[in-house]
Amino acid sequence: MSGQRDRFGGSMDVLFGKADLVPLPDEETERLFYENMMTVAEAQELKADMLSDPDISVFEAHERQLEGIATSYERRCRQLAGDDYEETAMAYQRGERDDHVGALTAYYFEGLWRMQQYATITDTMFFPIILRYPNCVTVNIRFASGHTTTKSLVYESPEHSTEELDDKYAERYYNEGLYSQKQAAKAIREYAQTVREQFPNPDEVPFEERKYGGIVSAIGRNGPVFSTMLEPVEPDPDRFSGPPDHPMLVDEGPEAKQTKRELLPDDSFVV
Repeated sequence: MSGQRDRFGGSMDVLFGKADLVPLPDEETERLFYENMMTVAEAQELKADMLSDPDISVFEAHERQLEGIATSYERRCRQLAGDDYEETAMAYQRGERDDHVGALTAYYFEGLWRMQQYATITDTMFFPIILRYPNCVTVNIRFASGHTTTKSLVYESPEHSTEELDDKYAERYYNEGLYSQKQAAKAIREYAQTVREQFPNPDEVPFEERKYGGIVSAIGRNGPVFSTMLEPVEPDPDRFSGPPDHPMLVDEGPEAKQTKRELLPDDSFVV
C-alpha cells in the first residue's frame, strides 16, 4: 500500500447521498455494462459454490467476494484517472481540483479504502444499489451500520465463534452452521439469477425490455454471523430528463432513499 493511501483517512462526505452516473451512449458501452453485471452474477455463483464446499471456510468465501469488489473499484479509478488515481483523489479531497474526473476518482477511491477497512470490521454492511435507465446507469456505494437488513439471510461460521461449548453442543452448532451455509448458498444462486434478469444481454433482448433494471444488495458480518441479501429495484422513470454528457457524481435518487427506509433499522447509520 502506498504512502498516499496510508495517509488517507476516509471522508463520509465523499460517498454520502451520492452516486456515479454513467452514460450509455451506444451499444458498445451498454455491452460493457452488461459484461460487468455478468461478472457480478458470476461472483455470486462462485460464493455459492464456496459456501457449499465444507473444506472452504465461510470467511474465505466472504473475503473473496470483497476482494473482487475492491478490485473493480480500483479498476474504475484507473479508468478515470490512470495510474496516478491516488493523487487525483487526494487532490480533490484537498480542494485542489473540482472537476468531474476528480470527484468520481475520489468517490471510488473512498469506496476502495472503505472496502479494505470493511474486511477487518464487524457489525457493518456493504449496501450498494445499481440502477439502469434508458440512457445511463447509476452506482451508489454505501456502507451501513449493523450486520443485517430487514430481509437478510443469516448464516454462521462456527469456526469463528469464541464460545466454548461442550462436545455435544459443539457438534450440533457445527451441523447447524453447515446447514445455514447451504441455505445461504441456495439463496445466493438465486441472487445471481436476479442480476441476470435485471440486466439482460443487449444482443438478445429488445431495448424496451431492458431499458430499466436495478438491484440492491447487502453483505454483512458480526463475529461468526454473516448475512446476505439481494433483490430487484424498480428505477424511477422520471429521475433523469435526458442522457448525460459524461460520467459525473449526482445526488442519490428516490430509489436509494426508499431502500434505506424499507431495509434498514431506524437506528442504522449510512455512509
